[in-house]
Amino acid sequence: MKPSNLFNTDDRAVSPVIGVILMVAITVILAAVIGTFVLGLGDSLGDNQPTAQINADVTEDDANGATLSLEHSGGDEIATESMRIVITGNNNSAQAENNSVFSSRFTVGDIESADFGGGSDAQEEIRIRVIHTPSDSILLDRTLEVQDLQMDSDETLNF
Repeated sequence: MKPSNLFNTDDRAVSPVIGVILMVAITVILAAVIGTFVLGLGDSLGDNQPTAQINADVTEDDANGATLSLEHSGGDEIATESMRIVITGNNNSAQAENNSVFSSRFTVGDIESADFGGGSDAQEEIRIRVIHTPSDSILLDRTLEVQDLQMDSDETLNF
């Protein structure tokens, strides 16, 4: 006499159900991957911002101008052609921006300087920003008080 099976499962009926579940899972995963790249979400993976600690210091001179010093204190090295350095005066009418790069890479321990100022508009404080242009992220944003700094509206920082 054969023992009775309480659930009466047929092994042949289980394998098609597992197969259908696996096919649906594979289809959902493929659709998610293809959809990510078609919608352009995969394009932003390469434009990550560098992680770097940058210090900025401004030394005023006797001619109502100043020298900006940037020091790379730690983190990733940065390609200088992808850096935009902007100094803005207290009322946003005066601005200095870099038009050149100082070397091919800005690495830990590097200190670079640029002269600016000597214009006609007196500033009480300046804002220094270092922007990574491929990712459009700000690596440094610092405001400093100044005393006798004169700036014009369109100055250039020459490193």
